Amino acid sequence: MGILDNFEKGLERAVNGAFAKTFKSGLQPVEITSALRRELDTKAAVVSRDRILAPNRFVVRMAPADFQRMNGLGAALTDELTQLVAQHATSQRYQFAGGLSIVLTADPGLSEGMVQIDSSTVQGGVSWTPVVDINGKRYPLTKSRTVIGRGSDADITIDDTGTSRRHVEIIWDGNRAQVRDLGSTNGSQLNGVPVKQAILEPDSTVTIGRTTIVFRVVPQSTSASQQPAAPAAHVTPPADRPDMGGFWGPSA
Repeated sequence: MGILDNFEKGLERAVNGAFAKTFKSGLQPVEITSALRRELDTKAAVVSRDRILAPNRFVVRMAPADFQRMNGLGAALTDELTQLVAQHATSQRYQFAGGLSIVLTADPGLSEGMVQIDSSTVQGGVSWTPVVDINGKRYPLTKSRTVIGRGSDADITIDDTGTSRRHVEIIWDGNRAQVRDLGSTNGSQLNGVPVKQAILEPDSTVTIGRTTIVFRVVPQSTSASQQPAAPAAHVTPPADRPDMGGFWGPSA
């Protein structure tokens, strides 16, 4: 279950001073989703009969105390926010000029429980980068084969005595990923099922020892006038992204 699986129950609650007074626990993820949804609906512009353009860059501002709590949720929160924005855009037939980007930031001028959204439309393309999330840390997969284990010779070293020195490897050919167990002592699981070698789809979970590895393919937005920068570590593509041609990459 994701952080925001039940977000629909609270999507229409107002995010304002009254909310801050009522909910003493501060800002909740579902309120951020609601604010993003309203920002999309408010800023979407009809540019032709078949084209409704919506902003694709969002800065989510909140009180420092709220930011500290939200930031503690790690990349998973922004990943889900991005996916939900894309799903809402699809349902409303909105289109984007470039890849989606959502950034959380602290604003000392806001009271706890309040949120404000700054949005803009930025033209550009989108490139896709494979990553794995392990124990709250994100590792870009920069090689065609990435070995994970507890040994110092592994590409990604984990502190888990239940894993072998070279336990599994992630194979990336530029379009698809596979996971392969490297003859480990305790074996590996893919989405809870023992695995030797298999296709690794986005958001799949590989378990080795007591360690959970989540594989993702994240989009990097690039301005039309800029060269690609380092991959953004805070977004992930849903399977039904409107700007993807098929499951694994952008349309030609």
